[in-house]
Amino acid sequence: MKADWTRASLTPRRRALCEFAAKLTREPAAMREQDVQALRAAGLDDREILDAVQVIGYFNYINRLVEALGVPPEDFMTKKP
Repeated sequence: MKADWTRASLTPRRRALCEFAAKLTREPAAMREQDVQALRAAGLDDREILDAVQVIGYFNYINRLVEALGVPPEDFMTKKP
């Protein structure tokens, strides 16, 4: 899953979350109500959707800071399993 979540065997709920996270990360201006509805259809409630958006946004924010400042990755991030 770490290398390519699209090829992983995921539950419909997790797949919906990954699809949502990928779109929010790559195309935030393209987000629409149907993206949130897809999460609801996969079984997430409003609190879970809010939590997901906050976590996705936070990781995007931190990744941009790290990239902009040239912070080297932690050792565990570069070691192969």
